[in-house]
Amino acid sequence: MDNTITKAEPRYRWVIVTAAALILGIAMGTLVNGLSAFLVPLETHFGWERAEVAAINSIGLIGIAAGGIVMGLLADRIAIRTICLLGAGSLSLALLLAAHAQALWQFYALFFAAGVIGGGALFAPVIALVGGWFRAGAGLAIGIASAGQALGQGLVPYVAGYLIQMSGWATAFTMLGIFAAVTLVPLSLVMLDPRRPGTQAAGAADDSPRLSPKIVLPALSLAVLGCCAGMAVPLIHLVPLIQGVSGVGAEAGGPLLLMLVAAIGGRVFFGRLADIIGPMRAWMAATAWQTALMLGFVMLGSIQSFWLFAPLYGFGYGGVMTGVLVSVRALTPASRRASATGIVLAFGWFGHALGGWQGGFFFDLTGAYFWSFANATLFGLMNLAIVGTIYAASRRRLVAAL
Repeated sequence: MDNTITKAEPRYRWVIVTAAALILGIAMGTLVNGLSAFLVPLETHFGWERAEVAAINSIGLIGIAAGGIVMGLLADRIAIRTICLLGAGSLSLALLLAAHAQALWQFYALFFAAGVIGGGALFAPVIALVGGWFRAGAGLAIGIASAGQALGQGLVPYVAGYLIQMSGWATAFTMLGIFAAVTLVPLSLVMLDPRRPGTQAAGAADDSPRLSPKIVLPALSLAVLGCCAGMAVPLIHLVPLIQGVSGVGAEAGGPLLLMLVAAIGGRVFFGRLADIIGPMRAWMAATAWQTALMLGFVMLGSIQSFWLFAPLYGFGYGGVMTGVLVSVRALTPASRRASATGIVLAFGWFGHALGGWQGGFFFDLTGAYFWSFANATLFGLMNLAIVGTIYAASRRRLVAAL
């Protein structure tokens, strides 16, 4: 069957955006930081150290990194519907099997597999697809789609926390697996490839690919490594940080949820901003916002202060990922956009893995989270320096060409 759209394309592109937002919310909400609700329960049940449990998430993110490259290459060649169905099935199965895991290596293996196939299929190819449906306004479209991911990253750990509290971690994994299956499979059937190729984002004339791809791709990859290593720390460790400071249980997921609800607005806002001032300038603005506020989390002393601070941080954090995604689209060729997105985002997932792991490592080492969040700030500064260098080089090349 032909999985392309012709006459219905202009209207159907918003169906794609909506379906992409839901897929990203469910899949990435589970894989990126859904395990944050399971850190303390698994640590308590099995007697493992915090870093060992956090490494489950990190290994899953490494799987997404590797899978994003492979699935991105495949998505440039075969129907996106097939890619998404493969991802939906593998993620659902991994969650169902995790309910019966009893050894640390089993969790590592399951979430690595879920990352390679499930996360690899349901992130980079989906984002590239959204951009390919839009001749203009791609920043806003990608911002809306990625806003779904932000909502999922808040809802999944929040709901999982209450599922664990009511019925235990094993039943929570089972219920999440069933939910993933009954939602992701139908949504995957909606995902269709556009007949026409994607084009450069509107409003990004000064960010067009004037530098060699041999320079741009490695530089973007290193920048994303820094930004994701920084943002991973509050995503993975905010819930246990709040639990340690305030002594609450499942309620600790509330500020994280509010942070990621605020990130929805940030992703849409900075997506639109990218259409107006250019992707890289929007990315730098969001990165500066996130980095400046990172250390604020370890200065808070009550759950009420976390409720107030989390959404302020979350708005800027949300804009970072939109900036990344729109910049990759603007700086890479349309014919290789899915594979380029997969390569760059692979470094992002490596960064997430590094950030989440080091957060647990320095907590185990010091008994507190200060150095975990201080390192996250340093990673953010690294990202800002690299993105600024790419932008300055692009501007110099543009001026020289005039």
